[in-house]
Amino acid sequence: MYNFNFSKYSPDNNEKSNFEKLFPLFTELLTYTNGDYNEAIQWLNELDKEYKLTDDEYGMGDFIEDLKAKGYIDENNQTGEIKITPKTEQSIRKRSLDEIFGKIKKSRSGNHQIFKTGKGDEINSETRPFIFGDTMEQIDFNTSIRNAQVNHGIEHFLINEDDLEIKETDFKTHTSTVLMIDISHSMILYGEDRITPAKKVAMALSELIKIKYPKDTLDILVFGDDAWTIQVKDLPYLQVGPYHTNTVAGLELAMELLRKRRNPNKQIFMITDGKPTCLKVGKNYYKNSFGIDRKIMNKCMSLATQCKKLKIPITTFMIASDPYLQNFVHEFTEANHGKAFFASLDKLGSFIFKDFESGKSKSMF
Repeated sequence: MYNFNFSKYSPDNNEKSNFEKLFPLFTELLTYTNGDYNEAIQWLNELDKEYKLTDDEYGMGDFIEDLKAKGYIDENNQTGEIKITPKTEQSIRKRSLDEIFGKIKKSRSGNHQIFKTGKGDEINSETRPFIFGDTMEQIDFNTSIRNAQVNHGIEHFLINEDDLEIKETDFKTHTSTVLMIDISHSMILYGEDRITPAKKVAMALSELIKIKYPKDTLDILVFGDDAWTIQVKDLPYLQVGPYHTNTVAGLELAMELLRKRRNPNKQIFMITDGKPTCLKVGKNYYKNSFGIDRKIMNKCMSLATQCKKLKIPITTFMIASDPYLQNFVHEFTEANHGKAFFASLDKLGSFIFKDFESGKSKSMF
């Protein structure tokens, strides 16, 4: 007969600490305030007043001290200015990754696997005979010693070149990616905040590539009237400017960056809210914010077709639900035979995925 001893269940053992409860909200506010620590803390204080996030045992001052102690913020002793640290920037990116793509395990190697054997970095279960040029690290010693025993006996152990077996490895393809982010004024037009969802998608994609495909290369650019490159660490601080949408400049810079990469596998991710409205002709800017301008559209379609010929697929994340804005993305992605994710502003984690190469559509995330 079995005897069971029951103990009292204590939910407190599994509860998060006060810091762990507040920190996700803090990082979310940093995304909305473009990485401004002071503004984020002010908002957090206001939320604390309304929803009583802290208590007598753990106050907002304690949370700020924990942020300092854990290395999430850094205070300038001379000016008293407080800024978030690279550790916080990474936390924001990881939060966006979890929110949009779910939790993904870190990989030690590139993970674009193909079913070919040869000189690679992923060991499989197959072996082959030794050939000149193979290294010591590739030798399967267990199999090689067994071969030597079978071929020469065990009394006078001898192993030669014919006994050696080599561990087969799989090729893993590496990819060069350019991430394009629209920072034109339309990303906050009519009171709609489109830049925050765009930043979240950008941070999620950059963190996804960093964690899942660490051997890939990633270049990031932003485009408004012109286009220029930024670093991953700059993503939380992105702000919309008084710009039109020069998608052509962004695509031209993306293609230039990819031309410098020797990797044969290349792709572009573009995050935008819709149609291009600007084109640079010589030193002047040609602009038209009203409707679809065929002069600008034709140039965009030409670049999409060029990318298709160069085997550079473009995946577009459409951060708007307006049908007339989505029309450009449909035409553009169809010209490239690429892929598109259409998302509404109030459902960032819910995308409608459209593969223009296969003609298939489905709901994602």
